[in-house]
Amino acid sequence: MKSVSKYLVSFIVLLVILALSTFTVDQREAALVFRLGEIVAVKQDPGIYFKAPLIDNVRYYDKRILTYDSPSPDRFITSEKKNVLVDSYIKWRIIDPAKYYVSVNGDERQAERRLTQTVNDGLRAEFGKRTIQEVVSGERSVIMDIIKNRADKESEKIGIEIIDVRLRRVELPKEVSESVYQRMEAERKSVANELRSEGFAESEKIRANADKEKDIIITEAYKEAQQIKGEGDAKASRIYADAFSKNKEFYDFYRSLEAYKKSFSSKDDVMVLDADSDFFKYLKSPNKK
Repeated sequence: MKSVSKYLVSFIVLLVILALSTFTVDQREAALVFRLGEIVAVKQDPGIYFKAPLIDNVRYYDKRILTYDSPSPDRFITSEKKNVLVDSYIKWRIIDPAKYYVSVNGDERQAERRLTQTVNDGLRAEFGKRTIQEVVSGERSVIMDIIKNRADKESEKIGIEIIDVRLRRVELPKEVSESVYQRMEAERKSVANELRSEGFAESEKIRANADKEKDIIITEAYKEAQQIKGEGDAKASRIYADAFSKNKEFYDFYRSLEAYKKSFSSKDDVMVLDADSDFFKYLKSPNKK
């Protein structure tokens, strides 16, 4: 019985020593082995490893891609001395756990501060070379590539690889946006007024030309009408003359009728004439002389 208890105790002690002497690393993480505060081993491959019990201790770090999302937009100045707000994020991962621990004490927040400072310094330099239009649309992808490469070189010194740097949003501050919108509105109104003035001037010009053409057409028509009327009157006079020259007595009679017609056209007409006047020549009885 005592021998069984002895073996059982020995087995338990062996299990405890074995548990204190081994550790596991999975594929999502890396491990640093410390002995009396000094790094003695770096384990990045998954598996079971041994360590000195009670002397060595292990710290684990995530090898997966991490994302740092800026909590608030950062302000930068363009070459035009205009402020812009930039909302960005960084994708990164630990590639050298030993450097990472020595540089930032293995603190993820401290690493993110270093990365943010590196990226913002690069953005500040690149934005200072470009206009608002270039940073918003024209060269946005170029800026991201430059910042990513620059930040990757700097972060390599602390055991970090930069996977990507993205400018999610680039916009003007609210007060600047309102000023820009007001200026754009004023410019559009100015253009609209100018076009309206040009249109009014053009319409007046068209109206004037139309009135001029109308007057010309009316004048030409009146001229042609008068010419036709004159030709008609002349032709009628010739016909009358030809007709009346063949019978002078009939012509005199016709003229007298026309005179009577004009003289007695109104009831209020009053004429005082000698009864023997030639005016009454054709009103007398044929038997009277």
